[in-house]
Amino acid sequence: MNIRDWVIERARQAKQASRPLSILSTEAKNLALEAMAAAITANESVIVEANRKDLDAATQLSKSMLDRLTLTPKRIADMQTGLRDVVALPDPVGSSSDTWTRPNGLEIGRVRVPIGVIGIIYESRPNVTADTAGLCLKSGNAVVLRGGSEAIHSNTAIVNVLTKAAYDAGIPDGAITFLDNPNRQAV
Repeated sequence: MNIRDWVIERARQAKQASRPLSILSTEAKNLALEAMAAAITANESVIVEANRKDLDAATQLSKSMLDRLTLTPKRIADMQTGLRDVVALPDPVGSSSDTWTRPNGLEIGRVRVPIGVIGIIYESRPNVTADTAGLCLKSGNAVVLRGGSEAIHSNTAIVNVLTKAAYDAGIPDGAITFLDNPNRQAV
């Protein structure tokens, strides 16, 4: 399968997951986010080892890029804390604002609904993987993630940890999709 078809298939899987994800209860989403946070902590050594592979391969990166790529114990703890912070946020799905009644009695209002699928392209910061997956899940949106090729091992490890925990907690398969092909054509 060529890269274009592969990306389209991955996006279709995310789209299929977006429908059941959009109607999940706040409690279900929060349970998954808690499981994801716990999984980050439980799998820290796996994530650190994957990050070491990326750092070993990063011979041409600037000092600032290396700093962004490096997953320190604090950054890993911050990923876990960030997911738990998202749990504490109010669920935006279904909240309404700006309601009014028309002269004919028709009530009109703005209600927040999930977009469906969100695509995120980011570079050199593998911790963004957890942040983005958590925010998209909380807002009822499936996500297609594409990190920089310099962080392929770190991102793959983080996504594997997050998706296993999320899917075990009842999140639809495909809701967190990662394009693990470092080829630029995948973008």
